[in-house]
Amino acid sequence: MFDTLTMAALADELAGRIIDGRIQKVIQIGDAAIGLEIYAEHQRRVLIASAESRNPHLYLSPARVTADPDRVTPLLLLLRKYARGGWITGVEQPRLERIIRVSIAKPFYPGKHGEDGDEIPDDGEDDFGPEGELVHTHLIIELMGRHSNVIFTDDAGKILDVAKRVTPQMSRVRPVLPGRIYEPPPPQAKHDPRSLSAPALAALMAASPPDSDLAGLLVRSLAGFSPQMAREAVYRAFDTMELAVGAVSPQAVEALAGGLEAVLAPLETGHWEPSGYLVDGVPVAFSAIRLEHRRDAEEIRYGSISEAIERYLAASPVAQPVRHAQRRAKLALRIGNARERIAARLRSLEEEQERAALAEQWRTMGELIYASIYQIQPGQRELETDGLHIPLDPARSPSENAQSYFERYRKARSATANLPELVERTWAELAYLEQLETLANLAEQFDDIEQLRREWETYDWERRGVTSPKARREPAPKRPRPYRTAGGDMIYVGHNGRQNELITFDIAGPDDLWFHARGLPGAHVIVQLNGPERDEAIEKAAALAAYYSSGQGSTTVDVDTTRRRYVRKVKGGQPGLVTYREERTLRVRPQNPENLGLEGRPR
Repeated sequence: MFDTLTMAALADELAGRIIDGRIQKVIQIGDAAIGLEIYAEHQRRVLIASAESRNPHLYLSPARVTADPDRVTPLLLLLRKYARGGWITGVEQPRLERIIRVSIAKPFYPGKHGEDGDEIPDDGEDDFGPEGELVHTHLIIELMGRHSNVIFTDDAGKILDVAKRVTPQMSRVRPVLPGRIYEPPPPQAKHDPRSLSAPALAALMAASPPDSDLAGLLVRSLAGFSPQMAREAVYRAFDTMELAVGAVSPQAVEALAGGLEAVLAPLETGHWEPSGYLVDGVPVAFSAIRLEHRRDAEEIRYGSISEAIERYLAASPVAQPVRHAQRRAKLALRIGNARERIAARLRSLEEEQERAALAEQWRTMGELIYASIYQIQPGQRELETDGLHIPLDPARSPSENAQSYFERYRKARSATANLPELVERTWAELAYLEQLETLANLAEQFDDIEQLRREWETYDWERRGVTSPKARREPAPKRPRPYRTAGGDMIYVGHNGRQNELITFDIAGPDDLWFHARGLPGAHVIVQLNGPERDEAIEKAAALAAYYSSGQGSTTVDVDTTRRRYVRKVKGGQPGLVTYREERTLRVRPQNPENLGLEGRPR
């Protein structure tokens, strides 16, 4: 949908809204996505450019965009240095290309680079002197599917940095790397549709197989023509999209030429009609022109192409995997940081335990001094007995030396009296965070991520000794939808700590089967049998327990199974932490529900 029409409409919109605007702020939104906050026409807007392969996009948003503080790229730092505080001087789209070039000028002094991320006040005076050199740079956004990129160059065309570096090994035709001269994508040997006459169009069709698709021919033959544009041109000419080349008579070629001209007309007139299309409430398309061929869909008209794009991205299922991955990664990072802190605390406690073991040695030394009290001479510096060399204070009596060791023993015992309990609690907390982090990394659906996020926030508030209003209102864990085997057995999988607890202690009966990857953090799995115990249900449940564990990427995983009656909550432990007995261990290959042919738990 980011075709030549969309890019032309964007170029017109940006030229009308951000030229002479000042770049207040540069932010990193994702691995290959950046935002320029621009103040123009007494309004702040954010130009969002993403080269992420699954969902590249470009649009101007009136909303403030949240930066990702965990991502700082060389491109971000260079944009802050050379673009932040500068002005937009131009916006252009090369002929029929899915490329937009934003030109920037900034007065520049060495030592006043503006690398920090602070905003510039809307009405702030420029802090560069009148003789500051004006540096020109260009931000080039190429939206071409998985080959999309965001490229930052100087005025001579030398690449300063890019969102996605392309090495000669990746592309011999067009490497894209800092230090190289920017070269646009190589031109395709296609016809310019704006100057294609009816006779030329007829010749093009005559050279094609009669049974070939007409819209497909237009995509293959015309520069800048997307499938959506081709379908619209064919529909406007013949009131149908499904038409073979051979079905177009010589007389009808003029109608096709008229369809092409109607679709391309806004490139000359600038009369855009940004629209979005929904089927059953789900966005299926957006366009810079009205799409007559989408009469099956609900049409929504927008005031700008950026608004159409933003609304589509906000609700489109196409964008969901990207947003879910970003939310999942940020959540897992926060949990992982906490896990590392707890692991460090556990190591410190274990070192204390090792030091505490010396306390017993001090008690033994005191006892040995008393046992040898009549053998110790005044001024003696060491006692050797029972294979030990015990240092003595020559200024003290034997009894005083013994009491000194007993005092050390008492102090050490007092300081470490609750150490075993602390170690046990810290072990449990570490196990819980490992479970939470694993489940966050494995979360596949929005609901799973959201429930894990709420569980994490509750833990984080409790850890800090604060009662969160959100935590007080936290709803009960969502009951997971079960998978159903061919034999009618029901398999439940927990996707967060509270859900693990729910399926194990609320949904499962005492004789239901419980599964968990042995020695690995992950999901609880419950099987409710529909009749006698079947190997099929046991093997599939074990494969799911392996799949929803930190061993997902392993060839095989050991999975323990036992009756639910033998599973017990850890006293005072976090949700989902259990002990169990009477287990047997199965070695299985991790498999997802689809590969196992299981029905259920959709969405």
